[in-house]
Amino acid sequence: MQRLIKSSLDYIEHNLKTDITADELAAMANYSVRHYCRLFAQAMDTTVASYILKRRLDHALAEISSGRKAINVVLEYGFDTYSGFYKSFVKMYGCSPKKYLNIYLNKKSEVLFMYNINEIKKTLANWEISPELQITDITHSDWQTKEKSEWKTWDIGGIYYLKTNERSKMIRNITIAKSLSKYDLASEFSPILTKRGNDYLDGEHIFLLTKKLGEPLNHHPLSDEEIAQMANNELREKYSFALGQAIAKLHNALKAVQDDIKPWESNLYEQGKNAIPKLIKQDLGLSDDFFNDYVENFGRLYDKLPKQLIHGNLCVETAVYKNDQVTGFKGFETFELSCIRIYDITWAAGEINTQPSMEKYLKMLAEMLKGYDSINPLSKEEIQSAYYVLCATYFRNCAYFTEEMDGVHDLLARSKRAMVFLANNKEMLCNLL
Repeated sequence: MQRLIKSSLDYIEHNLKTDITADELAAMANYSVRHYCRLFAQAMDTTVASYILKRRLDHALAEISSGRKAINVVLEYGFDTYSGFYKSFVKMYGCSPKKYLNIYLNKKSEVLFMYNINEIKKTLANWEISPELQITDITHSDWQTKEKSEWKTWDIGGIYYLKTNERSKMIRNITIAKSLSKYDLASEFSPILTKRGNDYLDGEHIFLLTKKLGEPLNHHPLSDEEIAQMANNELREKYSFALGQAIAKLHNALKAVQDDIKPWESNLYEQGKNAIPKLIKQDLGLSDDFFNDYVENFGRLYDKLPKQLIHGNLCVETAVYKNDQVTGFKGFETFELSCIRIYDITWAAGEINTQPSMEKYLKMLAEMLKGYDSINPLSKEEIQSAYYVLCATYFRNCAYFTEEMDGVHDLLARSKRAMVFLANNKEMLCNLL
């Protein structure tokens, strides 16, 4: 995949003054557009369109700074007017082209240098916090590559987090956080204002100070009695309705900024459909009618389902609770996913229900759907599709994970049991959901 993406990047770099499309790049790679866009986003942590726009902005600015007439340059790079170039630049980098040049000229702005404790203390002096707080570098390794994350993070006294990364990614996540705050939801990028009243410290790199959020569900402080209840998911069911409501607010916040984020689209129906041939080969004892029902009826419903920027990975670690309430969400560092909005609900219910019980999972899901519907009314098609969204999720699990992979044996076993349950209980499940 690295060779494929490198080939695409080289092509983009040499053709920035032409009309480059994802369709064109996918055809060169011999992939479908959806699959190519997914691979590109995984490799580059951004969409094809956003990457191309960023490179055009960078190249145009470099040529303007060399002395060329600005209007001629921006027209060559596909912008209709200088105003259009200017607005796109500010949205991408959070400052004007002139300010960017003043700060970054002759500097590699996207390389995060190592900072020592004294430098961090000087940075923290821009906020009204105690200078005596202990500073700990808690930058994590990426779970897939095992390499150091490009998100630099410091724990400040167990109360705050100081974060920095490439400018455009910081601006993106602060934009999401500020939209969430309008719906009384926090994220790990909710800014604490500097002494000057700014959302972040703007210098060679953007620095953001944010307060530590509440605890995820699996770290919720519990009494001995509640721990016993938790083992049976009773306490988790209690939170399901509130979590559904919080996801509805989350979606409202994300929808408000999706034009700025430019997410890549994921087609859940096609993913499930493409998994079916692999499932048939596994001989799981499931009838052709079960798979044909999915293809025909989910295919009929899918184009009618609301789609938007979603979280895409809601789980016990990302939904944050405090005082028995859902107060925010984590996990926005890399997600720029547009999909059917009901996917977030079904995925969250499955991830939060860690016990291998389909019945308890469905009770939680039903409560979450009710909570979501109380704020964002679900369409008739969404309600009808909930069963098929479950099918698609387990189709993917069983088709693309194997026994040889580390750490997925329990997931595979649960997914296979779930598919049999879905196949044998459609009428009951549809009535419940």
